[in-house]
Amino acid sequence: MPRNLDMTALRSFVAVAEAGGVTRAAGVLNLTQSAVSMQLKRLEEALGLTLLDRTARKIALTATGEQLLGYARRMLDLNDEVYARLTAQEFEGEVILGVPHDIVYPAIPQVLQRFNTEYPRVKVQLLSSFTRRLKEQFARGEVDVILTTEDEADAGGETLTELPLIWIGAPGGQAWKSRPLRLAYENSCIFRGSVQSALDRAGIPWEMAVESNSTRTIEASVSADLAVHTVIEGSEPPYVERIQHGGALPELPTKQINLYVSDVTGGKVTDDLAAQIRQAYRTY
Repeated sequence: MPRNLDMTALRSFVAVAEAGGVTRAAGVLNLTQSAVSMQLKRLEEALGLTLLDRTARKIALTATGEQLLGYARRMLDLNDEVYARLTAQEFEGEVILGVPHDIVYPAIPQVLQRFNTEYPRVKVQLLSSFTRRLKEQFARGEVDVILTTEDEADAGGETLTELPLIWIGAPGGQAWKSRPLRLAYENSCIFRGSVQSALDRAGIPWEMAVESNSTRTIEASVSADLAVHTVIEGSEPPYVERIQHGGALPELPTKQINLYVSDVTGGKVTDDLAAQIRQAYRTY
């Protein structure tokens, strides 16, 4: 049958080991010397081990006590972290995170899951929109943290990674061979201008075959081979594939994924969320 260690007794043990005696430890813990001595005795009896060498003038740890000290410190640290995370008022509330539609996957779900584990009493509201709109909302203080896809970061932005745009179409599709090239884009997509310029420079005629405010509409049209689209490498949605055009379409520019953290509505929780996003993109 599993047995449990007494956390109060462990705290007294660590205090005695670090203070070098029961008297000083009692002062640190705000307990009487007899209470601390009783807890030490109870801990030794529970383990069936001698943890302190009481033969010398100054209390010292036995070899077993030295071994326990490392475990005890880690257990107390974890205990204190649990109480801080779950009960402290500063770890309650809501954080608003804005992310463009096309880079929600694959990094953001992992971040949200990890953040929820560490801050179960903090609600993260994920706002999925376009970079231009997110930056406007961020400037008005309506969003705490945003990611953007841009050519370069504005003041206050931090570039997490830089990745190329790629052409995508239906699996085995033929739309990429049509001329004029049929394009599908959201109305507010920040990529469409640079893609159109690349096609113009390459002398490839194009037409905007599908326009919508809905990302799902664009994805459905592309997967039906009605048009082609571009996304940041690694963020391809399901039911489409990267077009292997063999040079028939122009190479596209790279885009930065940038992070902006509010210095007005921010705090420890917001900073920790931003840190987790940075960590996710280090392996992206």
